Amino acid sequence: MSTLTYALADSNTLLRRNIKNQLRYPTTAISIVGIPVLFLLLFVYVFGGVLGTGVSPLPDGNTDYVNYVLPGLIIMTAATGSLGTAVSTSVDMTEGIIARFKTMAIFRPSILIARVISSILQTLTSMLLVFAIAALMGFAPNATLIEWTAALGLLTFTSLALTWLGVAFGLAAKTLDAASNAPFPLILLPFVGSGIVPTDTMPTALSYFAEYQPFTPIIETLRGLLMGTDIGNSAYLALAWCTAITLLGFTWAMKHFNKDRTH
Repeated sequence: MSTLTYALADSNTLLRRNIKNQLRYPTTAISIVGIPVLFLLLFVYVFGGVLGTGVSPLPDGNTDYVNYVLPGLIIMTAATGSLGTAVSTSVDMTEGIIARFKTMAIFRPSILIARVISSILQTLTSMLLVFAIAALMGFAPNATLIEWTAALGLLTFTSLALTWLGVAFGLAAKTLDAASNAPFPLILLPFVGSGIVPTDTMPTALSYFAEYQPFTPIIETLRGLLMGTDIGNSAYLALAWCTAITLLGFTWAMKHFNKDRTH
């Protein structure tokens, strides 16, 4: 068998192992969906009447607040997924499973490749469930098939970036508590962006931060693709941020993954 064949076989084996673990312990998956859905219910049914008055009608005249807030909560789902990735990676590290895999005659990168792929699949599935619940609440996008395809590509790239960051958190953390706490600011970041209200409604200093933080262009691009709002240069900024976060997470993860090779 060639090196590529071994790499694919090992990655597939570990991917099936990770997916089985996700199915065996669904608590993480439930929390990935539960947190965004909780905020969706809270912002639409409790605060939507007030917050919706500060949001301009969408291009088709739609004023339902769920259509404005959902893109931000979908990105929150990706951030919540990174928390689950950090926790599961930390569990494997602290229990010595990753160290045991490293001593086996397998393609070493397949350990992380399988973790990343399984986490992305879990996050995308969670996003689909959030979309479905939002549809029951009145979410009505006007995207074409091409725009939906572009949105899926953006969400996959965002999930890839945050997943690598979650893997890095999990490998770097000394304890499970540290791994679960480290990604938490990412979950709150859509709130301090255009996820809940437009950035120009915020105080000057906060508005500046909200406008230039990583999640705002991603949210604006997703909102534009789904609801027809103006995207401007947000798509380029979103791709740039996703690329930068992916490289950061990958570099950081590989540093810690290879650190104990001589231990």
